[in-house]
Amino acid sequence: MKQRVAIIGAGPSGMAQLRAFQSAQEKGADIPELVCFEKQADWGGMWNYTWRTGTDENGEPVHGSMYRYLWSNGPKECLEFADYTFEEHFGKAIASYPPREVLWDYIKGRVEKAGVRKYIRFNTAVRDVRYDEATAQFIVTSHDFANDTTRAETFDYVVNACGHFSTPHAPTFPGFETFGGRILHAHDFRDALEFKNKNILLIGSSYSAEDIGSQCYKYGARSITSCYRTAPMGYHWPATWEERPQLQYMAGNVAHFADGSFKHVDAIILCTGYKHHFPFLPDSLRLKTNNRLWPLGLYKGVFWEDNPRLVYLGMQDLWYSFNMFDAQAWYARDVILGRIALPGREVMTADSLAWRTREEALVTNQDMFEFQGSYIEQLVAATDYPSFDIAGVNRTFLEWKHDKHEDIMGYRNKSYRSLMTGTQSPPHHTPWIKALDDSMAAYLGEPAVSPTARQPA
Repeated sequence: MKQRVAIIGAGPSGMAQLRAFQSAQEKGADIPELVCFEKQADWGGMWNYTWRTGTDENGEPVHGSMYRYLWSNGPKECLEFADYTFEEHFGKAIASYPPREVLWDYIKGRVEKAGVRKYIRFNTAVRDVRYDEATAQFIVTSHDFANDTTRAETFDYVVNACGHFSTPHAPTFPGFETFGGRILHAHDFRDALEFKNKNILLIGSSYSAEDIGSQCYKYGARSITSCYRTAPMGYHWPATWEERPQLQYMAGNVAHFADGSFKHVDAIILCTGYKHHFPFLPDSLRLKTNNRLWPLGLYKGVFWEDNPRLVYLGMQDLWYSFNMFDAQAWYARDVILGRIALPGREVMTADSLAWRTREEALVTNQDMFEFQGSYIEQLVAATDYPSFDIAGVNRTFLEWKHDKHEDIMGYRNKSYRSLMTGTQSPPHHTPWIKALDDSMAAYLGEPAVSPTARQPA
């Protein structure tokens, strides 16, 4: 009897898993029956933008954290698929920092070419996953919103590919209850124009704070204050952006900080990260971790050690992204197809602990992306996924970090060489700070210049 594999989520990780199986089938393999559950109406996960916040049209928590005007905050050369290049998709070389719509079109292009959409049940949320020891199968219960029906089915493997950047970690501070402006988490941020001419307080000092603050500056915020718990981001910010130590409390609309300073603010955006949140899984199957490069309990960063028939994709803190999801998906596929044999539990746990020991010794950003690169290299070497220049990706990451340090508002104007084709990417036709139209048409064609464009400070 043919095996059945449930894939939860049709974002970049779930799409990678579908593509991995299709690639094997294309080469003559007999693949399992695949069922991919996607609660949104279209694929793409985070890259599938929605204006909605809070709950969606079905009363479900909104999955997406994407906002208008988002551009990639890392070079596209560091996330390019080894089996489907940007040049193949667009028919030409494009600039290194595409906006969201361009990246969404790219990741869709590969799976549209592969013809795997037929495996996906859209508008369908997974409600419960249980493992039956007697039958060695999972019972997956799902809810079809279009028909308002619930059904339970059995599967031999479950691939959890729903990601971990959709459930906000949202702390509170004294005085929030009486603050006179808007307080929101980055998950609910949609449009920087909402904050034009306002004094913005960002709580957090990582990528969300950096990018949302940059968007608000670009679209006309009066001032930006970002506060940090341990260390400032330390970039060369524009004159209207300052960093202060952690917020202590709000007194009306006045923010008071740990160094005794204070400032009047109009809105507060919590850039405080996300939780690994899987309410459809019981404790015996549920990964519980903070956001880190090596979560424990996953052999090869993928297989649930307590029950290796459960697969987790994309659960790591990310330097690499799409190409790491590919490496994981190909490895998971080959285990499911019987091409790779998993060792016993003790060996799996020892291997995972060895990776954790390596992770705990990491100090610099370079240490971290090289660590993740070596992990991906190991996965790729075990499968037929096309090998690619991981050392080159690491060098590009290093250049990217340097570029950001030199010019935080201008690093997206830089161009890099594709690690897949060797082609040098052209510069974008408009400096990022002036590129107010983030549509794919504007990006690939002529610039759309708005009279409200901010001039660089």
